[in-house]
Amino acid sequence: MRAAVLVVGLALLGPSLRAQSSEPPAAVDPAPFEPAAAVQQGCAILLQLQEGEGRREWPYEGVYRDREAGQGGLVIPLAYRVGGTAIACLALVETPGYAAEAGGARREAVARGLDFVLESLDSPLLAPEREDDYDVRGWGHITALRLCAELERRQLVPAGRETAVAAAVPRLVAALAATEIPRAGGWNYAHQRAPAPFMTAPALQALFAAAQAGHEVPAALVERALDSLERGRAASGSIAYLTPDEPRAAVEEAALGAMDKLPGAIGRMLACEATLTLAGRGDAARLAPAVEAFFAHWDQLEARRQKTGTHTGAYGVAPYYFMFAHQQAALAIELLDDADLRQQQRARLDALLARVAEAEGGWNDRVFPRSRAYGTAMGMLALMQREQPAPARWAR
Repeated sequence: MRAAVLVVGLALLGPSLRAQSSEPPAAVDPAPFEPAAAVQQGCAILLQLQEGEGRREWPYEGVYRDREAGQGGLVIPLAYRVGGTAIACLALVETPGYAAEAGGARREAVARGLDFVLESLDSPLLAPEREDDYDVRGWGHITALRLCAELERRQLVPAGRETAVAAAVPRLVAALAATEIPRAGGWNYAHQRAPAPFMTAPALQALFAAAQAGHEVPAALVERALDSLERGRAASGSIAYLTPDEPRAAVEEAALGAMDKLPGAIGRMLACEATLTLAGRGDAARLAPAVEAFFAHWDQLEARRQKTGTHTGAYGVAPYYFMFAHQQAALAIELLDDADLRQQQRARLDALLARVAEAEGGWNDRVFPRSRAYGTAMGMLALMQREQPAPARWAR
């Protein structure tokens, strides 16, 4: 109440004060961006945004809808609800102090979210089937696997869920094996005849975490997917949107050149080079330029942030690549060999995240209010990457 009265009082005083002085009001510099404070604000936002029955989920919202029986129309796909929830849970798990906290709002929110993810795995809407059509179930499998594997890897599985999580990981590994693109390897969410690197790379990162958590991951499954990432690389370092299915030696450079749209490929370049590095197939000569390309062509991502439509413009950049690219940039930066370069690139990434943060905190790269939870979680993950345990690697 006092704050409201104070605002009214200042409004009433304003005209008389302005009459006494012709000087314009002094500009107020914005508060400097503090990554730690931004993470804490993001945590508060996620806790506020958890929704659904029993406040158990953070549904991701995009343009795609499913027609589910008994729902009376088009609805957000269950895979998007699982994916958004898993990513938000992972962001909360990585916040400072979470591991040492015995209880509290973060722990309770993650436990509720994990329960929703685990229960959703029994739904026919997440059945591990391959369809040569638009099918986002794979995103649900990937994100659920990453959450469960990371909880095990960090020994942070909520009490009472240990058995369920331990059973979910091999089940989700099997789901990825069942939905792998035949012969070519890797995964895609649409027209599943050729791998999509921006889906294949996160799938591999989740499989690496599962293996490091002690679960069996088929080596041939991983190696075929890694091969697919390498086949899509053009001479410039750009990664094709869809990977050719021929062996790398048989792919004509001219064919790769036709797919070479580097300014629009910076998100998947980061994801691929970071993943290949984690698998022992990368090298600094490719990783560092991929990180630099992200900063050099960032404006192509920014031009599509919070815009309608999906793949438009000269490079076909969709708005949902925006926060994905920043999170993968943070991972790639931490894999750079040069400590000074890592520090420099972290500062540049912080500056970009500060530039696009919402006025009240958090991030959203879409026009949908619900996707704010996803955007905020991805921004938090990007800012916290430098403080996390070393990412899971693939032991070849």
